[in-house]
Amino acid sequence: MVHTHPLSIRLEISSAFDMLDMLQAISDHACRLVGLDEDSMHWVSMAVRESVANAIKHGNQNDATKRVFIAFDSVDHGQAGLAIRVRDEGAGFDPETVADPLAPENLLKGSGRGIFLIRSFMDEMVLQRAPEGGMEMRMVKRVQATAPDAP
Repeated sequence: MVHTHPLSIRLEISSAFDMLDMLQAISDHACRLVGLDEDSMHWVSMAVRESVANAIKHGNQNDATKRVFIAFDSVDHGQAGLAIRVRDEGAGFDPETVADPLAPENLLKGSGRGIFLIRSFMDEMVLQRAPEGGMEMRMVKRVQATAPDAP
């Protein structure tokens, strides 16, 4: 079932990793409502988990008094999809200074691939300082046109 009304979900959570399972359930539900397929739903779920985990760990420095703000909105600029915003209350950083995870000196590091992976999972991704403070990641996953069923 594809949702025919605009979808708008706003969440404000504490900086706690135990919120990730609840967020995944909400993300999966939002994906279904806008008509994303199972593969797309998986990639959106991975991107949401990673972006929120980054907001908690790197943005808010695991400070439980700081919040993470998540928004899910349907989009339809010629092609239906789901737009997601994740914002933390941290000090922020310059996205241009993030190390290239594919550089030889970084290949064996245990972290540092999140932003790179999110870019590959989603159709659009922008990381910027938020006007309210902290960092904000904006992501979009579009519904892929389905091929007609074979006779």
